Amino acid sequence: MDNVNTDKSEIIDKRCIQCFLRTYNRLFDKFNVDEHKRNSFLNFFNEAWSKNEFLPAPQIQQLLNKEFGQIVGETDPFESEKKENNTVALELYSKIKPEAQASAEPFVMALKLAIAGNVMDYGAHSSFDINATIQKALNTEFAIDHSAELKDRIESAENILYLGDNAGEIVFDRLFIETISHKNLTFAVRGRPILNDVTIEDAVFTGMDKVASVISNGAGNPSTVLADCSKDFIDAFNKADLIISKGQGNLEGLINQFDSRIFFLLMTKCDVISDRLNVKKGSFLVVNGLKIKGV
Repeated sequence: MDNVNTDKSEIIDKRCIQCFLRTYNRLFDKFNVDEHKRNSFLNFFNEAWSKNEFLPAPQIQQLLNKEFGQIVGETDPFESEKKENNTVALELYSKIKPEAQASAEPFVMALKLAIAGNVMDYGAHSSFDINATIQKALNTEFAIDHSAELKDRIESAENILYLGDNAGEIVFDRLFIETISHKNLTFAVRGRPILNDVTIEDAVFTGMDKVASVISNGAGNPSTVLADCSKDFIDAFNKADLIISKGQGNLEGLINQFDSRIFFLLMTKCDVISDRLNVKKGSFLVVNGLKIKGV
């Protein structure tokens, strides 16, 4: 793990507890969870936070997701939402790809569309408007803009590792990957279902496997927590000249790496991350992993 900073300090904030709780309250309703099972899970929920107060939030989410799945008998509670998001995004893809290709700046437009796709996140939102977010992204400047450096680094990189985030969003990642057309790009997905994050199944369904090599990170966090990832993924991580990290979840796992190879592409969805990056909630960002230290 030559390039990996093993310091486990992460963004931890008590506000995350209420955010996680809202997600599971929605799932209680979706699966008609009875009062006994709700109370059982909530007891586990409270213990998970109290006993693991120094554990990164994505790792706590992994514990909660596993327990919830066992209680309701579902290994992939967001399976239906993921399929719907992938289908909706593919319909949009067929319409916006020609527009992106005909744009005066295809790289910039595809980049903004990829970041707009980050709104498709049932872990953070109960609902969202992807069309409105696309229009906002296309007409809004990046709150932190290292996109010119990113473009230069893409052109000079021998190996690119692209870290996927959510279902649906993956389709917009595909458009961006097709636009940059790099000969040696690997797209990483989660090792198993967690919230509405991408898995191998989502990559195949959306055709990502046709435009990039697809690998699993071997872990079940809604993030990239290097301490939990497989050796094969760590090898790919260390080998990459450039790492494109999509979404707020991956940012949480990698923000303390302070790695100049990493570029975070995301929309800020909560006050915790917005405060950390000193931007307004809902901002669109392209930020280098080393320069994030000075944000």
